[in-house]
Amino acid sequence: MSISNTCRRLLILLAIAAIPCAALDPYRTIAQYIHQQWTAQQGFPGGAVNALAESEGYLWIGAEKGLVRFDGVHFVLYNHANTPKLPDGPVLGLNTDSQGGLWIRLATPGLVRYHDGRFSVMLPDAPLENGVTAMGRGRDGDVLLARAGDPLRYHNGSLQPLGATFGGINRLVISIAETSDGTTWMGTRDAGLFAVRDGHELVPTGLPDRKVNCLAAGNGSELWAGTDRGLAHWNGKTLTHDGVPVRLRDVQVLALTRDRKSNIWAGTAAGLMRVSPDGRSIAERRDGEPVSAVFEDREGSLWVGDGSGIQQFRDSVFFIDASSGGDGPIYTDDAGRNWLGPSSGGLVWAAGGKSGHIPRAGIELDVVYSIDGGPGELWIGRQRGGLTRLHAGEGHVSAETYTSKQRLARGSIYAVRRTRDGTVWAGSLGGGVSRIRDGRITTFTTADGLPSNTVTAIEKTADGTLWFATPDGLCTLANGKWRVYTSQDGVPPGRINSLTADAEGVLWIGTNAGIAYIRSGRVEFPRSPPEPLVAEISGIAADRLGSLWIATSTQVLRVSRAWLLGAESTPGEIRAFGPDDGLASTEVVRRQRSVISDKAGRIWFALRDAVAVVDPARVVPDAPAVVRIQSVSADGTQMDTAAPLRIPAARHRIVFTFVGLSLSVPSRVRFRYRLDGFDSEWSHAAVSPEAVYTNLGPGTYRFRVVASNSAGIWNSGEAALAFDMTPALWQTWWFRLSGIAACVIAIVALNRFRLRQVTRRLNVRFEERLAERTRMAQDLHDTLLQGLMSASMQLHVAADGVPADLPARSQLDHVIELMRGVVEEGRNAVQGLRSSPVAVNDLEDALARLREEQAIPASTQFRVIVEGRSRALNPLVPDQIYCIGREALVNAFRHSGAETVEVELNYERSCLRLVVRDSGSGIDAAVLQSGREGHWGLIGMRERAERIGSRLKVWSRPAAGTEVELIVPGHIAFPARHSHKDQHD
Repeated sequence: MSISNTCRRLLILLAIAAIPCAALDPYRTIAQYIHQQWTAQQGFPGGAVNALAESEGYLWIGAEKGLVRFDGVHFVLYNHANTPKLPDGPVLGLNTDSQGGLWIRLATPGLVRYHDGRFSVMLPDAPLENGVTAMGRGRDGDVLLARAGDPLRYHNGSLQPLGATFGGINRLVISIAETSDGTTWMGTRDAGLFAVRDGHELVPTGLPDRKVNCLAAGNGSELWAGTDRGLAHWNGKTLTHDGVPVRLRDVQVLALTRDRKSNIWAGTAAGLMRVSPDGRSIAERRDGEPVSAVFEDREGSLWVGDGSGIQQFRDSVFFIDASSGGDGPIYTDDAGRNWLGPSSGGLVWAAGGKSGHIPRAGIELDVVYSIDGGPGELWIGRQRGGLTRLHAGEGHVSAETYTSKQRLARGSIYAVRRTRDGTVWAGSLGGGVSRIRDGRITTFTTADGLPSNTVTAIEKTADGTLWFATPDGLCTLANGKWRVYTSQDGVPPGRINSLTADAEGVLWIGTNAGIAYIRSGRVEFPRSPPEPLVAEISGIAADRLGSLWIATSTQVLRVSRAWLLGAESTPGEIRAFGPDDGLASTEVVRRQRSVISDKAGRIWFALRDAVAVVDPARVVPDAPAVVRIQSVSADGTQMDTAAPLRIPAARHRIVFTFVGLSLSVPSRVRFRYRLDGFDSEWSHAAVSPEAVYTNLGPGTYRFRVVASNSAGIWNSGEAALAFDMTPALWQTWWFRLSGIAACVIAIVALNRFRLRQVTRRLNVRFEERLAERTRMAQDLHDTLLQGLMSASMQLHVAADGVPADLPARSQLDHVIELMRGVVEEGRNAVQGLRSSPVAVNDLEDALARLREEQAIPASTQFRVIVEGRSRALNPLVPDQIYCIGREALVNAFRHSGAETVEVELNYERSCLRLVVRDSGSGIDAAVLQSGREGHWGLIGMRERAERIGSRLKVWSRPAAGTEVELIVPGHIAFPARHSHKDQHD
């Protein structure tokens, strides 16, 4: 190693050794702050900055060109062009009240307050000579307003007199503040500093200059005053320079603020300076650019305004030394020395501000692969030189090297582990693992059961078990026997890069394919591991707070140990660190000890281009992100969210735009949202700050969104917006009801039209059939029946000429009787073909006269019952009904032997119903089904019923009587012209 490289390494180690007293000091220098700047080139639209404040999660900037709002990514400029209540001109001052309102002091006498998206003009009637000249924040969140002769306090939503008149002397107050003891301080342009408490005025002396530009309340009654000639400190009794650094005693101080760590930040004409609580001053930015505004936000970031824009100084999580280039394994010994094996070669140390390198045993010419040690000794695994033991004696360092000559496995030792009993295990690249105990070396190879002769990591758990990582699996050695864990046992496939045992005895395994752990002899995986934990794991270290620090191939992670072991998910269970946290590189050198935990609990990372160290106790969660819904658009049209939101259902694409306000690292903010009334669950975490919904139906909805901050912690509060989707004309209930009614009316009308058509056809058919039957009856009467009657008359004449005692006479009488029957049957047939001689309205009378025609015995009870109002019937219908009823009655009278025969004629709205029932012997089931052979009564009744579109039912049981029911539909039985009227009878 060259002298220049050695000196550079010594400087690196000096920096590392100084970390406990400087880098991990709560009051660090600007070198440990992450710095960002926004000027016009980065989109800042305001020009010179006069004031800074935070309200509703946004950073507000009072600038030369107006009021600027910043969400960490985007700037929005408010001026008179887009906000009429803001006059043109610069914004000189900003402050916030206890309700979260933002107070805006303008160059004109006007004063404006912003709250819940609305600007309100305060003091609208104030005269020009009585405008507000300064603003400050009171101890209870009140806003203090200084104006000539009449200072005010904004308290509980109202402006109240401050009660300070300065004895009636008109002084131009340009700064105002209140200390925690209730004293109100006012700095003037040319009359110095004044204080008022309980109505009493105090005029302290000892200011370096009579112009007081800014004031900042300190602890208790402390006050810091910035003048044109330096910073003054009120210690509760007097103004003094005690505690004021020399650098701030003769410089123009333009802005002051006190942060949460009690540092006083001063914006001066020479740059930004800081006064620590112990009185030390640190020049954080000495570029000659005046700093006109200083402000600390709720996340602890410091914001600085100057003539060109704003800057952010954010506390870095890591202390980084990027000057070393590539680095190697790290080790911290019991004496507090930090040891580093740079990848370029050699071994260096640093402790207590001192450093050195080890020139012995050729180490300075070799590459160190691994470092471990114990009390008073250090074991060094080397690339070519085997294993070297360094022993620190009194005033000297001795070195002893083991190589293959001493029966060491091989000269290239990649992993070294010293156990508490002094045994040293050295894993080689290709030669197995060697054990050094009491000066004796024993080597184990695949012949002894080792799965591979290359050992990449060695670890010992709390139960005393030794673990060896190889490219072909993980193994243990116990009682002289090897036990191998492979992918079949659950070990992730591929190379094992690191092994780490935590305080609970769990062995954590980092491989090229992710992370696993062994607990109680079983290989297990984290439940539902995130994507970074199924990639290459380069190193693992456990801290004292229950977390694992894991270096992957692309990032550094802090993961909750309990969560990896299966506990319920908790906020911040996993957090990724990268350049936003001060890491210039996240690629860790592949060494056994590239990620370690030292005796102080700090975690060290040997990065490819730097060395990084973090104190887990100082990694505090960021403040929750503030989420806000910024806009809603429907088909590209912006909707007014201030009023009750109603969106027409004809709009097909609804877009919600929102923002998660975390000013520290806005790029890490994630969102989850849900639309009540549409979504059944929350969406997955997403980076995009908008949600799109299409084709929402009419109804009431509520859109909700939550956000996570840069640490992955989700805020408990949510932004919500309720809105209504108003239905289109065809979606209204009355339109749909009208449509249903119209359909019903159309169906009814169509049915009525169809019934009328059917009735008309039936009437035509009835009339045609009636005319045809009348013609047939006439033909039969005029031909056949007349012929028979003539023949009968001639036969009567012939019979009268034959004596009665002759045998021929009896034969002629018999023929005459037969002729009489034929004529009678012919007359009945002709009568049947013609329309019924019974009027349609006399159907019940015709059925009643059948008793006389059939000569029913007097013992048989017979009655006709009429239900409903009698109605006119269509032509031919009465004939068919009468014939069916007559046949049923004749059967009852002649064949049933019934004691009771009853006819029921029912005129219903929808039909005509005829029922004939008797109490006779009944009809056999076979006869009822198919009729009696040679008889056509039942068959004829059914045929007649079918011809007129009616339904005939016959119920009968032997010895139980018979019931015949005929149902004629109304549109067949009754004329159409009477249907409407009859339905209302």
